Amino acid sequence: MLVVVAHPDDETLGAGATIHRLTRAGVPVTTAIFVGDASERHRHPGQGDLRADTLAAAAVLGSEPPIFGGFPNIATNTVPHLDMVRFVEQAIESTGARTVITTHPGDINVDHRMVSEAAQAAARRNQRRPENGCAIDVAFMEVLSSTEWAYPGAASAFAPNTWVEVGPRDVRAKLDALECYRDVMRPFPHPRSSETLRAALAVAGSAAGVPAAERFQSVFTLESLGQRDPRETIEFDRTSSRG
Repeated sequence: MLVVVAHPDDETLGAGATIHRLTRAGVPVTTAIFVGDASERHRHPGQGDLRADTLAAAAVLGSEPPIFGGFPNIATNTVPHLDMVRFVEQAIESTGARTVITTHPGDINVDHRMVSEAAQAAARRNQRRPENGCAIDVAFMEVLSSTEWAYPGAASAFAPNTWVEVGPRDVRAKLDALECYRDVMRPFPHPRSSETLRAALAVAGSAAGVPAAERFQSVFTLESLGQRDPRETIEFDRTSSRG
């Protein structure tokens, strides 16, 4: 699985508990991160510190070392679209990913929108080059402090249709990984507070009748009638993760 995001910490905010659940089950998960600095972030860490924080968070979640891009922060709309697509395509090729999770194209953050569009185009690379094989499963995730801040009617809304049950260890790993990032977490009631994040997981879980879950919007899934390992698709909630 490849998680394609704009900024360090997006992967943990959007899918940290799910990433931990998958890696515990032996599924390789890699994050491709477009922006390698936080120059526009309040009290932003230096680039070296941010790189160290990102690697520490990946270690907590059990994911592979991230793939870093050198794209500008809060300015990916100034970058040629093809350059961004090629970055994701190279990440898909190097990891052999069969599922891509990325940010929602209606997020208020411009980088999230641009990255989502690039990831969607890259996931269709088989349409341009048949030797790339079959299409890749694609899902959007919600990143608190961005997805829910989008204005109603300004763009398509996040519409979850896949709930992934996560256990207490996965919830703890998500929060611990976020703490690896300097100056990301905020006091309650900010959406990037531990209280809000726990509540969001609980509310998502209650909709599915489980204690905690992360929500995704699956927009493309290829079913091959048992010819593929089910762990490689977004429908990875076929096994229990309780405990």
